[in-house]
Parts: sequence; C-alpha cells; structure tokens
Amino acid sequence: MRRSKRYLLAKKKLEKNQFYGPLKAIELVKEISNSQFEESVEIAISLNIKPKEKGERVRGTVILPQGTGKTIKILVFAKGDKARQAEEKGADYVGAEEIVKRIEGGWLDFDAVISTPEMMRVVARLGRILGPRGLMPSPKIGTVSDDPASVIEELKKGKVEYRNDATGVIHVLLGKTSFSKEALWDNFKVLLTSLVKDKPSTVKGRYVKGISLCSTMGPGVKINVEKTLEML
Repeated sequence: MRRSKRYLLAKKKLEKNQFYGPLKAIELVKEISNSQFEESVEIAISLNIKPKEKGERVRGTVILPQGTGKTIKILVFAKGDKARQAEEKGADYVGAEEIVKRIEGGWLDFDAVISTPEMMRVVARLGRILGPRGLMPSPKIGTVSDDPASVIEELKKGKVEYRNDATGVIHVLLGKTSFSKEALWDNFKVLLTSLVKDKPSTVKGRYVKGISLCSTMGPGVKINVEKTLEML
C-alpha cells in the first residue's frame, strides 16, 4: 500500500518495534496527528479468541465517560407516545413503515437505529441491509427497548458498541485528537475494563494479545499490554 508523505513523516517519530505505555501512546497519537481536519482516535484490541473454530465472540456496549466527540444521527422506529418521546429527546428521524420503505430504497443517512419491541416485526425486513452494517436493533446491545428515549440519551452521552471481527480484533472510536490525554485515557480504561469482564469462559491463557492506537490518518502506535492491564 502506498503511503502519503504526511503518514511516513509521522511514522518516523515512532521507534521501530517499540511498545509504549498507554499514556505515552496517547501523547504520540495526538502529537503526530497533522491533518487539516480534526482526526478521530481509534483503538484496535486483538483478543485471544477463536470466532470461527470455537464460536467465541465478544460483544457488548459501554458508555465512554468523555464521549466520542462524534455527533451521531439517530433513527427510531416507534409509534404514538414512544415516537413523541423520542423526538423530544433529540432523535433525528422517527417513524415506522414509511421509514422501512425509504431504507429499502437505498436511504442510509443515520448512524444508530433504535426500535420498540412492537416495531421489530416491521424492522425485521431490513435485516439484510442493516445487519452487515452493524445497525440492526438488538436486545443484546439495548437498541430494542420500550424506552427509546433513554437509549437516545445513552447514545448521546457516548455509548458505543464493540464486537470482534472474524480475526478476533475489536475496533472502537475512542474520541478525537482534540481531547486531552486524560480524557482519552479515561475512555480507554472504561472500554478495556468492560472487555476484560466480557472474557469468554472458554478462553485459556492470555486474553488480550495486542493493543494499538491511531488517529484517522496516522500510523498505529503499539501499546504494552501488560503495563496497561496493571494500570486498570
């Protein structure tokens, strides 16, 4: 893959094969971010799980105490009072069957989807569209709820979903490069603590294999796992 001059210059600031403490890693990510726009800070956590062979999966939600810095567009499937309450809480789009038809027609201008239980029979038609994009409402992550207004509130506070990919890696938006080091570390700790609690009972030995941080356009900064876990 061909890299830009900006990327290569940023990478020169990192020591080859060096694993940094988490606070130093955060400092470096902020320091080497040199785009003309505000970059996001993303974390990748490699877990010692076997999704294909053993069916081991890690999936959950956590509220990042400092938020993500991202303004999300929220779609709510609801009717009556629940729809009204969702609108009052700041949902960007609220509707029922008419919204399903818009999505089937190709409309996808939203970042999160919430549904009341009664509307799931309608929303189920969208499984092949929303599922692969990680947008399908699910009771497991709290996006199917009789109280959509509360779910909206949690999402706006910084609630994020995490789940492993086919290789056992979890990718999560941790914040923005404009966040202070302390704010990013606060989010980092809360996320990693939640992941550790969600360790599948079938996993033997080391659970967290690797952690790296990067900004949207920057190189990955490798983190010392043992040192980080000791700091939780």
